[in-house]
Amino acid sequence: MSWALVLGATSGAGEAIARALLVDPGLDVLVLHRGNHPAAAAALVAAAEAAGRRCVERVGEAGTAEAVDEALDALAPVIGPGGVGVVVHALACASVGSLVRGAPLGAVRIERTFAAMAHSFVYWVEGLHRRGLLAPEGARIIGLTSPLGGALIRRTGAITAAKAALEIYVRHLAFELGPLGHRVNLVSYGATTSAALEHVLDDSTQGRLDRAIQRMSPAGRRCTVEDVARLVSFLSRGEGGWFNGATIDYSGGEVQSLYDLVLYPEEPP
Repeated sequence: MSWALVLGATSGAGEAIARALLVDPGLDVLVLHRGNHPAAAAALVAAAEAAGRRCVERVGEAGTAEAVDEALDALAPVIGPGGVGVVVHALACASVGSLVRGAPLGAVRIERTFAAMAHSFVYWVEGLHRRGLLAPEGARIIGLTSPLGGALIRRTGAITAAKAALEIYVRHLAFELGPLGHRVNLVSYGATTSAALEHVLDDSTQGRLDRAIQRMSPAGRRCTVEDVARLVSFLSRGEGGWFNGATIDYSGGEVQSLYDLVLYPEEPP
């Protein structure tokens, strides 16, 4: 039996991805979450039952080495040898704030951000590999990021630095695990409406972002979590098997027209 392990699966892209994988390519799902969205977790279990699949959930931390070991020790008997065909890292536990000026984040919050959004990707992959839980025919291991990591947005220094580290981890893991048939990739998608983005931006900034994206995106709209989920389903199938070590631009061209927006803010494209 092949499982999809989705870390951070009860909100945003993680939830949409878990739902999509139940149907395409048709996998049972293991979901880890912190218990902040119980209604969404229950709805995901119901969606699995409706699709004729299983959904096993575990509530707890997933962003530290100790939490990873504890979770995998508990889940290994459920998974069975070589049972994980897809891993999706959608953890979004991060701290917003300045690095130096005003009231800076400080070491604890910076380290927690890096642990959840970058280091834990390695901990999960290493733990699954060491226990023999990754599918012997080759697992698809997928992280999530944003093209805004290449931009300067105030108070997001720790987040964007962690995402940069995640990109390097993906490349090295792909190099190490590629000979075993596994594929490791990073999906860089445009700004979706999500609790994570609301954590970074206040209401007035959200409104400005909506108006800007209408100008920046060739499609005239934001990326949706369903868009992201469809790409992950594709990467999970055989057709996506030649992607490896890649940071896949799935922004819909959103960032390409950034300078046009700055130069001609009032002129329609």
